[in-house]
Amino acid sequence: MSRFNLSAFAVRERAITLFMIIAIMVAGGYAFLHLGRAEDPKFTVKVLTVSAVWPGATAQEMQEQVADRLEKRLQELEFYDRVETAAYPGTVVMKLYLKDTTAPKDVPDEFYQARKKLGDEKIHLPQGVIGPLVNDEFSDVYFAMYSLEAKGLPHRQLVLEAEVLRQRFSRVGGIEKVTILGEQDPKIYVEISYKRLATLGVKAPDLFRALQTQNDLTPSGFVDTAGPRVYLRLDGAINGVEAVKAIPVASGGKLLKIGDVAEVTRGYEDPATKQIRHQGEPSLILALVMKKSFNGLTLGKLLKAEETAIRKELPAGLVLSKVSDQSHVISEAINEFMIKFMVALAVVIVVSLVTLGFRVGIVVAAAVPLTLAAVFVIMLLTGRDFDRITLGALIISLGLLVDDAIIAIEMMVVKMEEGLDRIQAATFAWTSTASPMFFGTLVTIAGFLPVGFAKSTAGEYAGNIFWVVAFALITSWFVAVLFTPYLGVKLLPDIKPVVGGHDAIYATPNYYRGAHGLRS
Repeated sequence: MSRFNLSAFAVRERAITLFMIIAIMVAGGYAFLHLGRAEDPKFTVKVLTVSAVWPGATAQEMQEQVADRLEKRLQELEFYDRVETAAYPGTVVMKLYLKDTTAPKDVPDEFYQARKKLGDEKIHLPQGVIGPLVNDEFSDVYFAMYSLEAKGLPHRQLVLEAEVLRQRFSRVGGIEKVTILGEQDPKIYVEISYKRLATLGVKAPDLFRALQTQNDLTPSGFVDTAGPRVYLRLDGAINGVEAVKAIPVASGGKLLKIGDVAEVTRGYEDPATKQIRHQGEPSLILALVMKKSFNGLTLGKLLKAEETAIRKELPAGLVLSKVSDQSHVISEAINEFMIKFMVALAVVIVVSLVTLGFRVGIVVAAAVPLTLAAVFVIMLLTGRDFDRITLGALIISLGLLVDDAIIAIEMMVVKMEEGLDRIQAATFAWTSTASPMFFGTLVTIAGFLPVGFAKSTAGEYAGNIFWVVAFALITSWFVAVLFTPYLGVKLLPDIKPVVGGHDAIYATPNYYRGAHGLRS
């Protein structure tokens, strides 16, 4: 690295170097404030579920006539790994697992192919099978969850109130979508009295046929007139208990109504499969999903303000309670990093001041915030957020950020003691130690290569350990050869040359003892 001396450039063009330092610090502060905050990094879930319903079928029939057919089609996928199937009477649930080595960019197309193949197989399933139903939305992480409850309020009315709140939370900046959990499916129950059927001479199949026919929506046509076209509508849809009771039933030469032979009531799915309780009371959960790369701390503040406004406007009897909030976890992680950063910086400053002197210690300590500021800018430009992995990588890097700076400034001090002026001493590190420092940095980075390039879900989740450490260490090398010499020229005191020069500096008992130990 003797053709172009980067350290000499930094010392010679001091105005440019100072501008770069100020620009990096300002840009780093901007990046720190605008980087996304999340608890965990985003990763691709390579699983989708397939379900089908066939009322009246046994578990064996579901397996042999439904699941086996669908499994064979799923096995045709390029990245197919396995299918786990659970068959129950009338229901089958399947989980499709793609290979762990499947690239994230290939997963959406593979899920599309799975849907297409299942859709093609649907026409070959037995008549009466409902499905297959596909669900591939496993990657949603709920940023916050709110419980809505009201003692004694009908479930349907509670759902309507939850819908109003869902709309309000959806308009909060940073919210991607809001899901209502715990909503029970409304049902209309027709309880047939077989004694009454026998007494009136009505057959049960006629009753079922009447229900099915009445609820069948078909196009009714239109009439062309001299003016606008007039559409015909038949009012045959079932829309309430009374409408069901009034459905005519023709059986055995008699014309009756369903209400004459059966009890019709409105209710909910029984037994309930989606019921949620909070503090022992039935409730609904509003689950909020954050937009990708949004600042979780900012979203936490926005939600808190919206939550306060909602509570002031809630009708009497309704209670809105926060169940979970990721912003607290994110805040703790960021605070932990800041504490460790300040402790590490304090240790570096104290050790540097004690062992190297006040001004030398200040130059070494300045390398840490400069390096981190540049890393924050790189993270912002490459779309990386603050989360468990990136913060952990930064904490790992903290102990390594000053190594190159210490080498560069110590070399400068030694050369000044040997009699070189501060400009020559500042540029000497480039010609003698820049190359070894650079390749030493690459060796350290290489230790994290398996994590960064692992083609698996674990690699996708934890891969930023490699990238952030690499950003930090390479940046620290540039800081050491570009900014540290400049700061040394500006901050180091005048150092008197040691009588005897190089030989006198290293002609000490400790040096000879250490050198002899290395040779032996």
